[in-house]
Amino acid sequence: MAVNYRERIIALWTVFLLGTLFHTQLGLMPLFHGLSVFESQKATNINDISVIMWLMLGFFVLPMLAIITTTFTDSKRYRIIHFGLTVFYSIMNLLHVILDLFVQPVLWYQIALMVLLFFVGLLLNITAFKWMRLQNMANKSQQQLERSHF
Repeated sequence: MAVNYRERIIALWTVFLLGTLFHTQLGLMPLFHGLSVFESQKATNINDISVIMWLMLGFFVLPMLAIITTTFTDSKRYRIIHFGLTVFYSIMNLLHVILDLFVQPVLWYQIALMVLLFFVGLLLNITAFKWMRLQNMANKSQQQLERSHF
């Protein structure tokens, strides 16, 4: 059976996005039970956190764009950019796990989820790397086939 890296990548990005949304939801769940949530900074209005909101928008939109672009694009340049994007997200996830270990009290359910997302990210890195190399191997095989006929 042939490996379809694009399908795997789309599935892994989808799992990553769902996990990230759940991470956010877990952070807000205390509100639904009359408890306070952790605040990274005090804000008096939405403009006080506009930079954070834009950064969060970017963090969620880039994987969505990666899913769409992976669906419709098979270019070598995109594969390289996509692999770099997966590495960036893995680094960000690792940093997030480490920083969450310094938040008191440590919320172990959040740490467990972030570790799971980190491993999903590593699997995405490996799959994206194989997909990136696939075209190179296909081109080499095609060139070898053409040489053998002449």
